Amino acid sequence: MIRAYKFVLRPTARQEQALRGMLADHCSLYNGALQERRDAWRHSSKTGIKYGDQSAQLKEIRAFDLERQGRWSFSSQQATLRRLDKAFAAFFRRVKAGEKPGYPRFKGIGHFDTVVFPKDGDGCRWDSTPHDQQTRVRLQGVGHIRVHQHRPVRGRVKTVAVKREGSRWYVVLSCDEVPAVPLSATGAVVGIDLGVTHFLTTSTGEHIANRRFLQEAAEELAEAQRHLATFPKRTKRRTKAHRAAARKVAKIHARIRRQRLDRAHKTALTLVRDHDTIVHEKLNTAGMTRIPRPKPDPEQPGVFLPNQRAAKAGLNRSILDAGWGVFLAILANKAESAGRTVIPVDPRNTSRTCPSCGHVAKENRLTQAKFQCTACGMTANADHIGALNILNRAGLALCDAA
Repeated sequence: MIRAYKFVLRPTARQEQALRGMLADHCSLYNGALQERRDAWRHSSKTGIKYGDQSAQLKEIRAFDLERQGRWSFSSQQATLRRLDKAFAAFFRRVKAGEKPGYPRFKGIGHFDTVVFPKDGDGCRWDSTPHDQQTRVRLQGVGHIRVHQHRPVRGRVKTVAVKREGSRWYVVLSCDEVPAVPLSATGAVVGIDLGVTHFLTTSTGEHIANRRFLQEAAEELAEAQRHLATFPKRTKRRTKAHRAAARKVAKIHARIRRQRLDRAHKTALTLVRDHDTIVHEKLNTAGMTRIPRPKPDPEQPGVFLPNQRAAKAGLNRSILDAGWGVFLAILANKAESAGRTVIPVDPRNTSRTCPSCGHVAKENRLTQAKFQCTACGMTANADHIGALNILNRAGLALCDAA
């Protein structure tokens, strides 16, 4: 298996300054390579520059700018150029598919937060057996940085990435050949229904509350954003107060993100420990949160009919705040590591189908929380009914796979 491990870095003041310099120089390299591609496309009869052309120039760039580009890992700079090449490949793919192109843009220093070292031992070294009982990672140009390693690393370290999130620094290890650690069998099977009112409802009738983390922090976030909006958007040099206001907004968003991840990890771990098979809906979160298209009025040109965009925006915010996609990805990874089975099933009409008689009707779901079958009269919680139907569809999914 392939797994990623993320640990907090504890750099000294001098090391943190070097890390910021590393990000700034890699950002400068990225923007310079992007400018070169733009100029080549405009002035060279539409002949573009590829990754190989720019990678071949690295030796000259490093020799010319020895104090900045020359002190960092050659392979990490190649990874930055590959990052730009992937952005252009995605751009041309979208153009070919007729989608919104999204031409690659220049990166501000505040939006370039990751440097990747493609191979452990080439410009970086993960020290898994430290002599001073303190795990460290060595980075070229920075030195040996202390790591808060809260769990053991299994498998073989392939790539090492340094990531900045707000005022925190992390190291992300990508490992392959990670052995599975199967848990003992429990014989239990469960179906789960994800929702907004309840984050999760199981087929046994258990409800897990949905803490709306974004809504809880809405007042604090709005105040921080209002304060940030008082500063002019376009200035040659941001003031100290402007930078502090931007950090405040980023800090609140980072806290909300960590809260979602914490809930997702704990909920997924409980499900994996207690059940051999977990069945869930195969959700298309991107499609569910898509903004409604405008509806032109055929009788009045230039006038649009109501499309409930404001109401849909509130629902989209609630769905994204719940973090279904993150939770399902974490659940799949934990289940694979523990030797459990996760089965996605068709989500259509799961809350409108009576598990007793099989009657399907929109009228069966009276409200958000109440289900009452119009054929047999069965009454129950709508989310519990959805979880039961999801569990019942697991057999059909296994038959189709076979």
